[in-house]
Amino acid sequence: AVVVRSQGKTMRSIPAAACFVAIGHDPVTEFLKDKVDMDGAGYLMTRADGTTRTSAEGVFAAGDVADHVYRQAITSAGSGAKAALDAERYLSESG
Repeated sequence: AVVVRSQGKTMRSIPAAACFVAIGHDPVTEFLKDKVDMDGAGYLMTRADGTTRTSAEGVFAAGDVADHVYRQAITSAGSGAKAALDAERYLSESG
């Protein structure tokens, strides 16, 4: 059984053989509103060239704030590595 509490309501037990736990269903990007292009759900949009660059100069998006499909730690780690390399390249080119 899995014990759940939904949005502060009372706990209840649900019979289950297994469960998947997902946190962070909503990207925490509100502080970038009107600064970086986002989709309708608040995910940061990256350029179509496959990099992690956003519409704002020097701002890169990675992980849960840019990936509305997978939103998993391992893909976020890989995405973060890409963003770090993109940022390093940006800084090198900006001199």
